[in-house]
Amino acid sequence: MSTAVAPVSPTFDFASLPFEEKLDRFAKVAVHVGLNLQAGQELLISASIEMLPLVRRITEHAYKAGALLVTTFYGDDETVLARYKYAQDGSFDHAAQWMADGIAAAFGGGAARLAIAGANPALLAGQDPAKVSRANIAGSKANKPAMELITRHAINWSIVAAATPAWAKLVFPGVSEDEAVSKLWDAIFTASRATSDDPVAAWKAHSRHLHGRVAYLNEKRFYSLRFHNESGTTDLTVGLADDHLWAGGGGEAGNGVFCNANIPTEECFTTPHKDRVDGFVKASKPLSHQGTLIENITCTFEGGKIVKATATAGEDALNRLIATDDGARRLGEVALVPHSSPIAQSGILFWSTLFDENAASHIALGQAYATCLKGGEHMDEATLAGLGANSSLIHVDWMIGSGEMNVDGVAADGSSEPLMRLGEWV
Repeated sequence: MSTAVAPVSPTFDFASLPFEEKLDRFAKVAVHVGLNLQAGQELLISASIEMLPLVRRITEHAYKAGALLVTTFYGDDETVLARYKYAQDGSFDHAAQWMADGIAAAFGGGAARLAIAGANPALLAGQDPAKVSRANIAGSKANKPAMELITRHAINWSIVAAATPAWAKLVFPGVSEDEAVSKLWDAIFTASRATSDDPVAAWKAHSRHLHGRVAYLNEKRFYSLRFHNESGTTDLTVGLADDHLWAGGGGEAGNGVFCNANIPTEECFTTPHKDRVDGFVKASKPLSHQGTLIENITCTFEGGKIVKATATAGEDALNRLIATDDGARRLGEVALVPHSSPIAQSGILFWSTLFDENAASHIALGQAYATCLKGGEHMDEATLAGLGANSSLIHVDWMIGSGEMNVDGVAADGSSEPLMRLGEWV
């Protein structure tokens, strides 16, 4: 299945545009492709203060699209670090519940959500991992009602990225800060299809290709997937939840609005069975989680649960992550991405899940998406669990695919057929 985009006009030269115009086109993609914001909707944005130029552009286009009100919650790396350096110990078991409740109320009232990624992936690398873990758990508990609306796809929401100096220097360490930021912006624009003469048409074409692959996978109704490679670092069988549904590309939210939750996206994904994952797997890319870099993850699963987890860097953070709750040791998502995806072929390690998960097949620890089960968005937690869907305070993707990964689709009778060979669809 090709991942080609709509053809670019030979007279259109995105590279020659002034940066402000490039940023403006990208803001339009966020509003009209990512969110498909509707007239009369409120919009909640989360971003760091370094992303202010993009936030302003997005806000302009949101109001031009008829937004009722745009509200932005800003974060700042230095104030985050100040907490870890100077706050009393009890701070790390506390979250702003009042704000989380307000956000959940806004989503419950139909507000759209846009998150702008790009914070320093290594921000908390030197901080006490126990405090990082405690703060993450407190935040996850406070935000669970809002995130349940996201995982049930009740509203139109999307995530885009903005280049920031700290992130850019991690991605492009061998050049000046200004050049690194410029190179990262170029990579973001390209991966997000903002470089097309008609990004909306390009995204429609891309969604059609992903929808075709999704339709094939849903027709096959595999019982499980087996990931294996010739180097022997991975041999993992991922059982699929009963009544699972594959998804990929844009989709219709519960409020009837068609949106693209991730900009960019190259994946087809579904819900694993929380009790039917067995074998061992090694990550193919590092994971940046909540400011900590975790490298060379290796996990062993038995009966759906991680029984052993190691990493060459960030192992303590990894083990604290999977100790968040019982569901944190189980899978909530499995996704297939060809090695020929544009992001993989760029050769760039983004140190950002938003991008790196679209360069490789991946699995996610934690919360499952209810929408990846037939009628799941209308089920309670107990019914979802009965079908095999996992529940957790976390949802963390990490990459396992590569140019040497093979994937087989396994039927309920044990027969199998190749889905991917050496990272590519057969």
